[in-house]
Amino acid sequence: MELPKYKIALIVGVGEGLSASLARLFAREGIKVALAARKIEKLGALCTETGARAFACNATEVEEVERLFGMVEREIGTPDIVVYNASGRARGAFTDLVPADVAQAIAVSAFGGFLVAQQAATRMLPNKHGAILFTGASASVKGYAQSAPFAMGKFALRGLAQSMARELSPQGIHVAHFVIDGGIRSAARSEPTDRPDSMLDPDAIALSYWSVLQQPRSAWTWEVELRPWVEKF
Repeated sequence: MELPKYKIALIVGVGEGLSASLARLFAREGIKVALAARKIEKLGALCTETGARAFACNATEVEEVERLFGMVEREIGTPDIVVYNASGRARGAFTDLVPADVAQAIAVSAFGGFLVAQQAATRMLPNKHGAILFTGASASVKGYAQSAPFAMGKFALRGLAQSMARELSPQGIHVAHFVIDGGIRSAARSEPTDRPDSMLDPDAIALSYWSVLQQPRSAWTWEVELRPWVEKF
């Protein structure tokens, strides 16, 4: 049984949480890492730690996504792992939502995922090898009050992943969607002492992404749900 081998990872929508944990894990595994975000000024320390390269990109713009993949190819190589970790939110009472804000939230959560995935798949298909991973949320399967735009975007992203998995899996591309159902622990956001492990540890989430990447093609999964023990579902 041969496990898949990966060489270059591109993470889109990088912040200090899950994306940073993924970058560290990939680097430890000997994978070259490219990081993309609208603003890359705060990624210097992570790049130094992981040897990653940072690229500025607005994932909702066709030309910027095309340029991103071109730059990554020229400076690092063609990515065979692409992670879409960006999302947009617009909270508020439904009748008070601003249409332009809703459109932007959906564009970041879903349309950007489409643009990034299309560029990734175009490059992976000739070799019949690669993985495209999408980060979802509780809102991927549950629409909460005063959070319609987030649910709209995340529902769409899940549908994109499912459709892509059915089309691209037979062609050697592993597509997977991760439902992150719960709050993610961070330096600014930790669980109470009387409820240990009641938030998701980003390093633990990253391990699940890696586990999916190591699946042999005979036993691929297209979706994983991750949640701490306190979450009801």
